[in-house]
Amino acid sequence: MRELERERPRHEELRKLALVGPGKVGRAIRRGASTAGVSLPLAGRTDLAAVCGDAEAVLLCVPDAAIEEVSDSVASVARQLRLIGHTSGATGLDALASATGAGVGAFCVHPLQTIPDPATDLRGAPAAVSGSDERSLRFAERIALALGLRPFELPEASRAAYHAAASMASNFLVTLEESAVEMLERTGVADARELLAPLALRTAANWSERGRDALTGPIARGDEETVARHEAALAEVGPELLEIYRALAERTRELAARKTPA
Repeated sequence: MRELERERPRHEELRKLALVGPGKVGRAIRRGASTAGVSLPLAGRTDLAAVCGDAEAVLLCVPDAAIEEVSDSVASVARQLRLIGHTSGATGLDALASATGAGVGAFCVHPLQTIPDPATDLRGAPAAVSGSDERSLRFAERIALALGLRPFELPEASRAAYHAAASMASNFLVTLEESAVEMLERTGVADARELLAPLALRTAANWSERGRDALTGPIARGDEETVARHEAALAEVGPELLEIYRALAERTRELAARKTPA
């Protein structure tokens, strides 16, 4: 019974919400709400007034560059607006300033998860939340919990650094693995992604469990002769990747020096 009492207010907050932005993020959040038993209205540019006119809270799931413009548009049509938020990890709450008058609070819910398509299941993912005041922050937390996310508070001043870390962990990982695939393909090996995927996945799992102690390979064991051979091969087969390799090798040396002694 106590569990039901905890769940009910979360879902009540979710029912106050309207979404704007029918892209991957907006539809993934709508899917998460549906899983929680709530059907959220989702607006595009053409039906903004119809969807948001009576909404108490609106969450903008639009590209960063569009947040200010859409916030202004929502403010002009949402007659009952009390809270407005966005899902950006990098953009501050000041982008909502045109709508945060007359007691309207600002908030952010940013799922710390890659969303490659609208069917992405966000349940269990962390979510950075922030608010312009205590009420707005608590609303953001309850929305995240209702969607099955794990909220943590993000200070506004740390937003850019937070998003840089997220980009390194996700976007740059894809870039790095695709670079490895291209190098292997240039040696004449077929199905490079299929061959490298188990290695990448096992390494990610090891890192999750052990952090920098998951480092293996020539740099971790001090084999600089092999590193030199790598650089010579890259200079011949993939010269555009040589600078990246050297930068990553230097950073790997720093981390290897901090590993826990075996």
